[in-house]
Amino acid sequence: MTMEPAGADDQRRSQLLRGVLDVCLLALIAERPRYGFEFTQALADSGLDLVREGSIYPLLARLERGGLVDSYRAASASGGAPRKYYRLTDTGRAALAEGRTAWQSFAGPVTRILDGTTSTPTGDSAP
Repeated sequence: MTMEPAGADDQRRSQLLRGVLDVCLLALIAERPRYGFEFTQALADSGLDLVREGSIYPLLARLERGGLVDSYRAASASGGAPRKYYRLTDTGRAALAEGRTAWQSFAGPVTRILDGTTSTPTGDSAP
């Protein structure tokens, strides 16, 4: 067994998250419209504290260009400058449903492998 350098766990988590972050953002928006900083807070509250606010905005812009979300400005509850909120479009709702299905079909087999609950076909044996 090899020892991984400090920070390797964060790198692995970051790589895994990169593939599903867009679906996570769509799921958060499906709960309610949100503005940028709220995404970072919600992800951190869910245990995904690796995501920084600066990495959220380019992804939101890409989702908006792709027609998955649209945005609007609304006054801040604290009386500050208006905030840009994001909400799902019909295309975004469909993409979220597809993303959830894709994640579940991927995560299920991975979990079975990592938990050691896969079965070996009859006749095959490990060396």
